[in-house]
Amino acid sequence: MALHLVKLCVGADSVESLQAWLDFRAEQQRQAGQPADMIHTTRMVPSRRDELLEGGSLYWVIKGKIQARQRLVDVRPFTDQAGVKRCDLVLEPRLHLTQHRPKRPFQGWRYLKHEDAPQDVKSGPDAVDMPDGMRRELAELCLI
Repeated sequence: MALHLVKLCVGADSVESLQAWLDFRAEQQRQAGQPADMIHTTRMVPSRRDELLEGGSLYWVIKGKIQARQRLVDVRPFTDQAGVKRCDLVLEPRLHLTQHRPKRPFQGWRYLKHEDAPQDVKSGPDAVDMPDGMRRELAELCLI
């Protein structure tokens, strides 16, 4: 069964602002002629790499709630120029909206068991398309 990571999304105040940042970074990489890998660098290296790569995702906490996830493609440990061990989390560029789940602040990342991960918000022909702000308000009222 897949294992996931959860991390605070510092600097983003909505899923839309996170997506805008991801699009901006991808465009920068294209213009620089670099591969369009979606990479998030972190200081701690996950020791459970194989479990994470069995369908795991990085869940983003935005404004105190898990709101979105990106599928993990690879985990690449490295040592930076100062000799500090770090890790590149290679992510699928697509964000998947999740049901909102409250999460207290923490540092770094944490493992998230598959059974504890919030479900994705439905997409497709049967899904109700609504703005993220409306979805947030309805979730706060426990209506969705």
